[in-house]
Amino acid sequence: MSIPEAAVTGQAMPLPKDLAGRVALITGAGNGIGRATARHLAARGALVGVNDLKTEFVEATVAAIREAGGQAFGVVQNVSTRDGMHAAVGQAREQGGRFDILVNNAAWVRYQAVPDIMPETVERMINIGFTAVIWGIQAATAAMDAEHGGVIVNVASTAAFRSAKNSVVYSGVKAGILGITRAAAAELGARNIRVNAVCPSAIPTEGTQRNRDADRDARRVAMTPLGRLGTVEDIARGIGFLVSDAAGFMTAQALVLDGGITFTNL
Repeated sequence: MSIPEAAVTGQAMPLPKDLAGRVALITGAGNGIGRATARHLAARGALVGVNDLKTEFVEATVAAIREAGGQAFGVVQNVSTRDGMHAAVGQAREQGGRFDILVNNAAWVRYQAVPDIMPETVERMINIGFTAVIWGIQAATAAMDAEHGGVIVNVASTAAFRSAKNSVVYSGVKAGILGITRAAAAELGARNIRVNAVCPSAIPTEGTQRNRDADRDARRVAMTPLGRLGTVEDIARGIGFLVSDAAGFMTAQALVLDGGITFTNL
């Protein structure tokens, strides 16, 4: 049996173009997990709508995708509102002539102790990280082909299973996403729309930098069977699997991407 040249040289294997012809929208794709997911799906042939509120972030992600040979367009919309989410999905469908994949990734996070939780924190976290998922599912259902359906992936967190202090609102939002995912999968399966979630552990990103602590990260690494923190690319590859035909019989599932830390006790 011959060994692929890439394995011999140490170069990365080229990604399959198995998503060619499909149109995707990634919310919160200006940086972090969303940006990595947009780049990954584009590298596999999808035409990717890059959503964020900040035009400069959108333009940077779109430029990176195009420079790598992929196809992308910007979608500057506030997806925390029903009108904004429907407009974002509508723009993607109009741009691509169809709509196949939605990744509900947008989030805004603040960790606060119970006595310090303020109404504006709760409202913003729920609107961006929870309500937007509902509007995204609604908009995607209307935009996807009635016969061939499509795929929705909601970005939750391992905090839906195992929470730390100061995370009442965050853990509640992420646990709620799993409930939304299962209920939508039950309702939309007849439309051939698959709905799944990914549950990343603590992933270093631009958005989480303010909450990071070197000592805490070192403890996480020590507790993780695979011996490292995850990367945005790890999560992007997991999402790429869920939106692909390889996961064609998967719906209502929560794919945990955490190096094994959540369900082990070393």
